[in-house]
Amino acid sequence: MALEEHRAAAPAPAAVYVVTLSDTRQEATDEGGAAVRAAVHAAGHSISGWRIVREEAAGMRREFEELLAIPDYDVLIVTGGTGIAPRDLAFDTLDDLYDRPVPGFGELFRVLSYAEIGAAAMLSRASAGIARGKLVFSIPGAPAAVRLALHKLILPELGHMLGEVRRTPDTERPH
Repeated sequence: MALEEHRAAAPAPAAVYVVTLSDTRQEATDEGGAAVRAAVHAAGHSISGWRIVREEAAGMRREFEELLAIPDYDVLIVTGGTGIAPRDLAFDTLDDLYDRPVPGFGELFRVLSYAEIGAAAMLSRASAGIARGKLVFSIPGAPAAVRLALHKLILPELGHMLGEVRRTPDTERPH
């Protein structure tokens, strides 16, 4: 099936859950999470839930495991915690939970970031994967990075990716 056919067969709007990782943000100061919710909504998808989670390894893992067990959403978008500072644990925590990583997302995010911010792009540990049948994206929390990830990568391919994730062996077609 050609790319255009995959996109045309993509599922209807996605249900998205948004998590902001932060020790300092509150609802009023969570610009990254607000930017995700606004972009997702503007693209015609729904927000199933939203929360702020403290950047503490054991607590983060427990929260993600609980969130991934909730059945009523398709996509988890996590903002924050993608750097290399000691408290930036999003990559480490989520990488352990991915059933199947999607390495191209982080690679492309860093390439696009490089065009905007130069060599500092290498500090990003943005990632994506499939965990318990859900698409998971981990992106920096800065509003400019959120817009880049959503508008250039996630939203243009979200339906296509969901269609692929939802395939079953009996719906596979030989390539």
